[in-house]
Amino acid sequence: MKSRGSVLSRRVAHAVTVADWASLTAGERIEVVKHAQVIAAGEVQEVSGSGNVVWLEPAGPGADAAAKQLFMKSDGVELRRA
Repeated sequence: MKSRGSVLSRRVAHAVTVADWASLTAGERIEVVKHAQVIAAGEVQEVSGSGNVVWLEPAGPGADAAAKQLFMKSDGVELRRA
């Protein structure tokens, strides 16, 4: 049985905001957060060379797999690993 501390620390590690978007890789699952609310979730399709733009393939119920979404740091959104 795992200790409660190790489970909580792993959960918190996944909720940490990604400061360097360039560190994300294609296929990684992320959540897009704005004003403390998750506004989108899915898999990273591509990250710009500057690390300021991310293309996301939506996931979840009712998501259109063909519809990519674009998010920019300048829009005031935060990304966190899901």
